[in-house]
Amino acid sequence: MDYRETLQAAWRRMERLTKPPRSLGHLEEVAVRLAAIQGRLKPELGLGAVVVAAADHGVVAEGVSAYPQEVTRQMVLNFLRGGAAINQFARVAECEVYVLDVGVKGELPQHPRLLSRKVREGTDNLAQGPAMSLEEAERALQAGREAARQAIAQGATLLAAGDMGIGNTTAAAALTAALLGLPPEAVVGRGTGVGEEGLRRKREAVARALARLRPGMGPLEVAAQVGGLELLAIAGIYLEGYEAGLPLVLDGFPVTSGALLAWRLAPGIREHLFAGHLSREPGHRRQLEAMDLKPLLDLDLALGEGTGAVLAMPLLRAAARILHMATFEEAGVSDRP
Repeated sequence: MDYRETLQAAWRRMERLTKPPRSLGHLEEVAVRLAAIQGRLKPELGLGAVVVAAADHGVVAEGVSAYPQEVTRQMVLNFLRGGAAINQFARVAECEVYVLDVGVKGELPQHPRLLSRKVREGTDNLAQGPAMSLEEAERALQAGREAARQAIAQGATLLAAGDMGIGNTTAAAALTAALLGLPPEAVVGRGTGVGEEGLRRKREAVARALARLRPGMGPLEVAAQVGGLELLAIAGIYLEGYEAGLPLVLDGFPVTSGALLAWRLAPGIREHLFAGHLSREPGHRRQLEAMDLKPLLDLDLALGEGTGAVLAMPLLRAAARILHMATFEEAGVSDRP
């Protein structure tokens, strides 16, 4: 059966399970979508994987972040040591953590969980000119694909992306505004916690970036102008996971900007996307609305790293098990009169 046929058959089975109709709410939609993705009425989810894509951003020169740029590299080292929030959540979510260096400033040590595919040491300042060349954008996209292939080859059945990059909520806002045709005010938030002056600088930086865009630009051209290396890599992660037929879990604002790019490049990916949570960033809601995705969790998170996506993985596993319930006929239970 193809996706639509399996979806319809899964809904028919859902309606005969030993529970009141729609009593499991949004999880029922998740369950039937998982069945359709896997092409079987009783879906199974095993090991999860999160690929944390990391890169630096030249736009930090505009004073858009509350943290210095060197924190990107320091946090990557923390991921590799297992000391970050994503590592702790992954331990309880049956999820492997991979780290992709696609543009971190400075050298990083060799590590079995680090894929080093540095395109360049950070982008240029998107407020002053193109963030990267089109060729660099394509290389970052391919780096994400390669990282996803590694995770899938090592047993991932459920794939998420994470992000690390000081300044990346500014790049994510610019990319989101460009792809969705929104003004800076609709998508720019406080990121790591900037004050009013920092928020003003972020909006101005995004506005200057958007002013350079020309009608008719393709999605990759737009991303090269205003995006980030790790955002391109995230798009590649999701594109590769989609082509491999996996369910794909979204994290917060920067990760979902990468997913938006993937959606523009391959609209069919929408059927494989699940929104792990709703971020505190105002632009995240606009992203999810554009793709018609409902978040599984709403915990006021604003960390990144893939944390919200990984927290949602146990819920996705639980949803998959719904269709393993007995039907009224199988259980010998009386149906409604």
